[in-house]
Amino acid sequence: MNNILLYPLYILAGIFGLIVIFTFLKSVKIVPARTALVIERLGKYSRTLNAGLHILIPFLEKVKYKHNLKEVAKNVDPQDCYTQDNVKVQVDGVLYIQVVDPVKASYGIENYEFATIQLAQTTMRSVIGKLELDKTFEERDQINGSVVQSVDEASDPWGVKVSRYEIQNINVPHATLEAMEVQMKAERERRADIARSLGEMESRINRSQAVMEEVINISEGEKERMINVAEGRAQEIRSIAKATATSIRKIAEALEGVGGEEAAVLRISENYIEQLNGIAESNSKIILPVDLTNMSEVLANVKEMIK
Repeated sequence: MNNILLYPLYILAGIFGLIVIFTFLKSVKIVPARTALVIERLGKYSRTLNAGLHILIPFLEKVKYKHNLKEVAKNVDPQDCYTQDNVKVQVDGVLYIQVVDPVKASYGIENYEFATIQLAQTTMRSVIGKLELDKTFEERDQINGSVVQSVDEASDPWGVKVSRYEIQNINVPHATLEAMEVQMKAERERRADIARSLGEMESRINRSQAVMEEVINISEGEKERMINVAEGRAQEIRSIAKATATSIRKIAEALEGVGGEEAAVLRISENYIEQLNGIAESNSKIILPVDLTNMSEVLANVKEMIK
């Protein structure tokens, strides 16, 4: 009879023991690496649990928020943007975010992922609106940098770090693409015409410079030739004059010597007679200043000329 009365107590004790064991197991928290758990005690923030084994106070503490501390890539859905020249484009991208402060990410905003993506979209629309359509394709790095800077500053109170933003696609309406292709074709043709004209101009300049240099080289060569010829003639004249002066000096020295005068008279007389013989061979009529048959007269005239 007593055992029958104790059965309900045994059952209650068993149930209570199971509750205690279950509660204890629920109080034991194993936090993985790069994960943070935000703990609240009686509805108020208590502490943040990092990687490792932790035990909570049963019934008083509970895990309110769980955050992944790894960098996460979030897709930014396509959105309509208008460029500075009023062209509608659709832009989508990828946003790389990371929780650096679990407490701010828990209590600073309701949903930091949604808020960060929305902020990236509005910032993208603002940046695209400041650029013309051509610049949106050329300055992707600048656009990405502007979005990252703006979103990172705005998300700092939320405990979120925005490291990168990458534009995936910029979709332009078909009609706009056709107009852009026509414009790009015209621009390429214009650049080709400019390149051809510059090439022709450089070719003409090179040819004219070559002709000018050729003329200069020819004139320089002619000048050098004339200088060389003049210097040669001057050298020849100097040599002849020097030889003549030397000859005259030696003749004068010979005339002053013994028999010099007689030798000079004899030599001049011989040359004189030879010249007269040459004149006579040309069948010309001449009047002789002296009688060649009288050698004494000839010698006397030569001697008088020398004196």
